[in-house]
This record gives sequence, structure tokens and C-alpha cells, in this order.
Amino acid sequence: MFRSTFKRGNTPSGEARQPLFTAPQPRSEQADVPESPRAPEPEAKREVQQYQRDTHANTGDLNASLGKGSEFEGKLAFEGKVRIDGTFTGEISTNDTLHIGEGAKVSAEISCGTVIVEGDVVGNIKATGAVELHRPAKVRGDITSPSLSIEKGVVFEGRSKMESIEASNVVNLRAAADEA
Repeated sequence: MFRSTFKRGNTPSGEARQPLFTAPQPRSEQADVPESPRAPEPEAKREVQQYQRDTHANTGDLNASLGKGSEFEGKLAFEGKVRIDGTFTGEISTNDTLHIGEGAKVSAEISCGTVIVEGDVVGNIKATGAVELHRPAKVRGDITSPSLSIEKGVVFEGRSKMESIEASNVVNLRAAADEA
């Protein structure tokens, strides 16, 4: 077994050791130099920032995102709103919102509160709140939801079952004044 001991202080020869690292000292001559004004942002950077704002402007409080070009395989369980713009294979479950963006390819069994689809989905979708299919979505699988909206131009191959709210595990909340 290799054992190493480090001692602080003097070297065996009796001379004081110099520290291996010294903390940087602030330079006083630079304090007098005013900072140069910030250069304007390049136009390309501004365009990217605008694209990001436009892409996620209506997403509200987005908890997670699987971006374009990303691939993921497995089980996804989450709280809050999640957006998928890449490729996902597996199983998705939540009581909250799943947004499958345009260009996304999802092959999964989906069980969510609300599902918004603009990309390609292969697999069954069960929602306790609503399912919205927006152009250019392509869905191949069965949909079970109390509310289903299909925009003109969407491809839907499968069966749909419109469950009542009572049968879909949604609890109605009523104000105390409503019950009186």
C-alpha cells in the first residue's frame, strides 16, 4: 500500500518553503481606467434571441425542453410544462402539460393532463384534460380525452374516445357559494 504524508512548515534542510500558490493581488493602476462602452450586439445574436422568444413566448412556465436534434429513450415523468422538439421514444406520464413541437418525432405511450401536438406521434394518448392537434401534426394511435381539438390539415389515424370528466380522474373544484 502506498502512503503519503504531507507536512506544512520547514523543509528537511531547515529553510522555509515558498507557497505553491499565491492569491492574485488587485492591480491599483487599472482602477483608474474607465470601462469601455459595450459594443452593440451582432445582428445574428439578436435574431437568435428573437427566435427563442418567439418559439417559447406562448409556453408560459416551461420546466424542461428536449430541443431540436436531441434524442431521448426511456420513461419521462414530470410536473409542470414540458416541450419536446427532438426525438423521444418510450413512455410519458404527468398530470400537467406536454407540448410536442413541430418537427418533433415521438414514439410513446402518453398519459398527461393536457397534450398539444404539432409534430409526429406514434402511440396512444390519454389525457385527463384536453388534447389539441395543430397543423402539421401527424398522430398514429388512439386518443382518449374529455376534450379533443383537431385543426384542419392534421393527419390522425386511430380511434378517439371522449371520456366524460367524471370518468377521467379529474376532480371538479366548486366554490363554497355554488354548493349553498
